[in-house]
Amino acid sequence: MSTPSLGTAIVTGASSGIGKIYAERLAARGYDLLLVARRLDRLDALAAQIASSTGRKVATLQADLSQRAGVAAVENVLNEDPSVTLLVNNAGISLETSVLNTSPEMIERLIAVNTLAPTLLASAAAKAFVARDKGAIINIASVLAYIPELIDGMYSGTKAHLVNLTLGLAPHLANTNVRVQAVLPGATRTEIWDTMGMDPDVALPGQVMDTAELVDAALVGFDRGEVITIPPLHDESQFQALEAARAAMAPNLSTDTAAPRYRA
Repeated sequence: MSTPSLGTAIVTGASSGIGKIYAERLAARGYDLLLVARRLDRLDALAAQIASSTGRKVATLQADLSQRAGVAAVENVLNEDPSVTLLVNNAGISLETSVLNTSPEMIERLIAVNTLAPTLLASAAAKAFVARDKGAIINIASVLAYIPELIDGMYSGTKAHLVNLTLGLAPHLANTNVRVQAVLPGATRTEIWDTMGMDPDVALPGQVMDTAELVDAALVGFDRGEVITIPPLHDESQFQALEAARAAMAPNLSTDTAAPRYRA
C-alpha cells in the first residue's frame, strides 16, 4: 500500500539518465510523477516500471521542449494542476562540435532546450507555487558554468544561465514556502556521451560519476536546503571562497569613474 502523496513532481528529460533516476528516487520518497520527454515509448515503459514498484501515480507527457508548443504543454500543467509541488528542470542537450563548426539551427535548439525552456518553466512554477505557498524547483545545471574554458562556451553558458536563474530566484522566495536549488553535476555517466560520440572513461578516466550517485547526493543537498549543490566538489571551502570573493567584489562593480588602470 502506498504512502500519502507528497504531491506531483514534474521531471523533464525523464526518459533516461539523470531524469530517470530522479523519477525513481522521487517516487520512492512519495511523489506522484509527470514524466516529460520526446520519446513516449521510453517514458511509458519507465512509468509502468515505477508505478509497479512504488504504487505511485505516474503519468507521461510527450513534449519537445525545443518547441514553444511543447513548453506550453508543461506550463499548462504547472498553472492548472494544484497537485504539482515540484519541478525538476532536467531536460538538456549538448553540442557535438565547437562553435566554429555548429550550424545556426543547432545553436537555436541548444538555447531553446537548455535556456529558454527551463527559464519559462521555472517562471511558471515559481508563480504557481508562490500562489499556493508550497513547492520547489530543481534546476540541473553543470560545473561547466564555472569553467567555460574547459569545453565549448555556448553549452557552459546555458548552464551558467541556470545558476544565475536559481540565484536570482532564491531571494524572491526567501519568505515563502517555495524553494529553489541548482544542481551542478560534473562529468556524469549518461547518454549525452553517446550523442557526442565519446567514451567518458577514455576522455576523463576516474572523473565520471555514476548517475545514481549524482542524484542521491543532490537530494541530500536538497534536503539540507542548499541553493547551490555541487556533488563532485570535495573541498567545499573552495566554493565558499568563490562566493565570498564574489560578494566582496559586488559593491565595487558599478562606479561613476573608470578604474585608474584604464586611463590613457
